[in-house]
Amino acid sequence: MLFEDYFNLVIMAIISLAFLLGMVRFIKGPTASDRVVALDTISTLAIAAMVYMAHIYGRFIYVDVSLVYAVLGFIGVLAFARYLEGGI
Repeated sequence: MLFEDYFNLVIMAIISLAFLLGMVRFIKGPTASDRVVALDTISTLAIAAMVYMAHIYGRFIYVDVSLVYAVLGFIGVLAFARYLEGGI
């Protein structure tokens, strides 16, 4: 294996570990706001993984997909925040 293969493996392992920790916080979170923050973190990690996969495979359409996912995730977090404040 080349250095680049090891590097890709380490990066994806770090993203996967952070994703796992985010899932633990999402499941365990004592309040709804903790769960929303954990869900936003998981969403950000998914976006990072998509952008990194776009770089690895040279398919930059994944970057466009991740940008749309980021905008939808941001709107979702705003909706959850309004709901938690009692605005909806």
